[in-house]
Amino acid sequence: MKERLEALKEEALRELSQVESSQQLNDLRVKYLGKKGPLTEILRGMGALSAEERPVIGQVANEVRSAIEEVIEAKQADYQRKETEERLRGETIDVTLPGRPSPQGAVHPLSKVIQEIEDIFVGMGYTVEEGPEVEQDYYNFEALNLPKDHPARDMQDSFYITDEILMRTHTSPVQVRTMQRMKGEVPVKIICPGKVYRRDDDDATHSHLFTQIEGLVIDRSIRMSDLKGTLLQFVQEMFGKETEIRLRPSFFPFTEPSAEVDVTCVMCGGSGCRVCKQTGWLEILGSGMVHPRVLEMAGYDPEEYSGFAFGMGVERIAMLKYGVDDIRHFYTNDLRFLKQFVHI
Repeated sequence: MKERLEALKEEALRELSQVESSQQLNDLRVKYLGKKGPLTEILRGMGALSAEERPVIGQVANEVRSAIEEVIEAKQADYQRKETEERLRGETIDVTLPGRPSPQGAVHPLSKVIQEIEDIFVGMGYTVEEGPEVEQDYYNFEALNLPKDHPARDMQDSFYITDEILMRTHTSPVQVRTMQRMKGEVPVKIICPGKVYRRDDDDATHSHLFTQIEGLVIDRSIRMSDLKGTLLQFVQEMFGKETEIRLRPSFFPFTEPSAEVDVTCVMCGGSGCRVCKQTGWLEILGSGMVHPRVLEMAGYDPEEYSGFAFGMGVERIAMLKYGVDDIRHFYTNDLRFLKQFVHI
């Protein structure tokens, strides 16, 4: 039996020396040291040995087991070390490689213009008010001196949801809601930014959805000169101190008198070019003195109080400020267009 154990040891060590993977090593461990292995079989036959032979053979068997286990453990440790090194090599970060740059975002040009306009008017003592985009006909039209049968409603082709509910066509309803909330108190000095909706064919200068900012001032002794001075200060801060304005008579149902406001062409400085059609002027917004009927419906005595209002399209301002020739660029999410505003 001693010879069998020595032969088993030599055979096991010879096979272990030829192992090429941890899986083969585990297979040999089961083969020689498992419950059905030859070493276990030999140990089970020790009961047939004499009392003198039993401790001798037991010692030899333990030596054979220890020798095989020692080689297996050494090889297993070597394989684990190699696998760890290989995994670490695969997970190593090469700090000498250039990093992957993350795309840099920027504030959308329309949002940037809105923020700039708000900053200008807040600096003049205005507050910013907001209201619902889905609006009641009363606030959108009737409270602004546009009753159901008024022909001026045709100037704003609207998206109606029901007979009394529509998508607002301007931010003027916010002015009405603010005046009602103030309950006749003064001063009222607000701007109202927000999206508005009109049924229109989209082209380079028109959109069914656009952004509008309207302003309203109500107090005692407000005059047309206050309106002109306010708008002059605004356009000079927006487009430069050399910019001038002019007021042209116009018509809006909720203001009287009403005026369109032009600025000196931001492209040519007023000398005349293709953009301003050689006139030297560009239309920028509408304005006027608040109609007495609008004041009265909102709870203000038109004999005691007066005010002015104005409204501008943010896209129009942005197009002039940044030299954009198509309003649709603001809404197409074209990164080639938007990247131009990263550092502005």
